[in-house]
Amino acid sequence: MAYEGMSAFVRALEQRSELVRVRRRVDPRLEVAAIADRVTKSGGPALLFENVAGARFPLLINAFGSRARMSLALGVDDLETHARAIADLVQTRAPSSARELAQLAFKLPELSHVPPRPVSRGACQDVVRTGDDVDLGALPILTCWPDDGGPFVTLPQVITRDPENGTRNIGCYRMQKLDRRSTAMHWQVHKTGARHFRRAKEMGLRRLDVAVALGGDPALTYAATAPLPDGIDEWMFAGFLRKRAVGTVKCKTVDLDVPADADFVLEGYVDPQEALVDEGPFGDHTGYYTPVDKFPRFHVTALTHREDAVYPATIVGPPPMEDEWLGKATERLFLPLLRLLFPEVVDMNLPVEGAFHNLVLVSIKKQYPYHAARLAHGLWGAGQMTFSKVICVVDDDVDVQDLGQVAWRLLANLDPKRDLAFVDGPIDQLDHGASQALWGSKVCIDGTRKWAEEGYKRDWPEVCRMSADVVARVDAIWPELGIDDGRAPAGANGAPAPSAMVARVLGAARELLGRSRA
Repeated sequence: MAYEGMSAFVRALEQRSELVRVRRRVDPRLEVAAIADRVTKSGGPALLFENVAGARFPLLINAFGSRARMSLALGVDDLETHARAIADLVQTRAPSSARELAQLAFKLPELSHVPPRPVSRGACQDVVRTGDDVDLGALPILTCWPDDGGPFVTLPQVITRDPENGTRNIGCYRMQKLDRRSTAMHWQVHKTGARHFRRAKEMGLRRLDVAVALGGDPALTYAATAPLPDGIDEWMFAGFLRKRAVGTVKCKTVDLDVPADADFVLEGYVDPQEALVDEGPFGDHTGYYTPVDKFPRFHVTALTHREDAVYPATIVGPPPMEDEWLGKATERLFLPLLRLLFPEVVDMNLPVEGAFHNLVLVSIKKQYPYHAARLAHGLWGAGQMTFSKVICVVDDDVDVQDLGQVAWRLLANLDPKRDLAFVDGPIDQLDHGASQALWGSKVCIDGTRKWAEEGYKRDWPEVCRMSADVVARVDAIWPELGIDDGRAPAGANGAPAPSAMVARVLGAARELLGRSRA
């Protein structure tokens, strides 16, 4: 499913009772963020602020703040739908029969919408302001935390091209508003946008064109955050997710294409030879302020927007936050690709408490001694996984989505001296824990069952599990027992479901029934 702008997504949220319109006047400095923080942490709805002080446009926040809304943003009932589609594609093999060839041909039309395509006109250019008419003050740009260095654009799609080979990149890099026509451009040293900037500087260029899209189909925003390998275009990925090609139009003042259905577009450039500017502090997704650092100045030459434009924003900080679900989408959608490199992987969890890259929980079908350490080293060489500080590996019978189960099995199986493997390597630029910037230590914790070849000389014990026939008998007689302890019948592993989980499941069922009746 594709959305033509944020207004269409707002309508979809509202139809599903996932959105609250806030009509009271609110201040973009701290007040919006404080409201959104409280609503996000309580599992509340998306918020559309219709009267933001000093701005001419409504502001949408917490639009990705639940699994249901994240799935809706990507046009599916649940994220696993896309994960299965990706798995089907990556597992496609050369056809060995006429039947398999026919099945492959049936799949190919699904990919016809993937490449972006130029269109003659885009709603993103309903209104065009250039030169002195540009004023970023018209946008409800948020100041999120008391010690932030200023207002920050938090959900941008920053578009650049490699100045040498013309390859396009779209990244999500925060932008601090400096004045009415310029921002800082926080592309971290490891990011592709920063690489384009460095290359332009090496080539002696005085200008690297940059365009920033805001809003449009939410699949575009997600694609800008996705850890795609080099050579895979973010708009192609968005086209795959939304099942419709991303339409693009030429910018008015720079030589770049932008999504035709974007809500806002900022056109401009960075000068690689210009002195860098102070950016920050900023309350980041780590939950801590990142300090002032030097980044390029983005000069805005044009501001264009839709007539019905809605400004998208998010707030990051101490978890849980809205970006938890952007990370969860990445976890689910990229698991099939991870299995291409590591077929032994059963499941993966990037807990929000680990700020995505600080903690990776992964279950494997163990096949040889020290398999866990080998996997960790492989992950540390795989794209954004490079920045993972703690990788915990458990056996395939552990549900890594259940943090309590992971903690039990990990700690029960652990001998710290034997099972902790440390390495040094690159770390995220936002990481403040290491003693120096950009470089620090990482650890693999091996929570798998130990083999004799790994030096374990005793008999490894079995997990206590009730026999399946007894579980079935108890399940059958449970309604007759008169026991109402708020717990569901025990499963085969003997672990009862907590009452809170039962309540959530029942609540979700009632909500679904209510929606179906509506």
